[in-house]
Amino acid sequence: MSQPSLEAQVKDLWPELESINNADLRQKTLRTWCVAFERSALKPADLHEIPFTLLIPNCKISFIAHKRAVFHVAMDSARAMNRFFGDELGVDMDILASGSILIDVGKLLEYERAGGALRQSVKGQLLRHPFSGAGLCQEMGLPDTVTHMVATHSKEGGLGKRTVEGWIIHHADFVSFDALRDSLVVK
Repeated sequence: MSQPSLEAQVKDLWPELESINNADLRQKTLRTWCVAFERSALKPADLHEIPFTLLIPNCKISFIAHKRAVFHVAMDSARAMNRFFGDELGVDMDILASGSILIDVGKLLEYERAGGALRQSVKGQLLRHPFSGAGLCQEMGLPDTVTHMVATHSKEGGLGKRTVEGWIIHHADFVSFDALRDSLVVK
């Protein structure tokens, strides 16, 4: 039996792509992931196995579990903000959805395998995923508002201004990262 196409594998990873109403934006978001996999040592199935970060020792949360959780935290937060604030902030749900799916696409270019272990490549040390991800987004013709979210979602974005969508995704990403890294687990 033949393996599904790369596009089909990415769609399986990211059923949330369907929440992007703008067909062109949805296709560019999908294509960005496909191009990242074409240039990566990782395969789509790896995202179910690899930890979402190398910064938390023995992290048991997979890359895709973290990414999909961040997407849903961001979208739920935006819906609540739209409900209670109306047009005051005007969260663009398509832009937020695309950016949420893409914020860590650059990690595919940041990681490499060495002796079976996952590690940050020299490229990843020089150009962390916000930079490589933003470059991919520009190359794929995504709107600057999406590229901005990718570029500013992490600590690198702390010196500039963020869009409303940029703030939402920044906090959605760090609420899970910080909780997994620093929380006291009481049972």
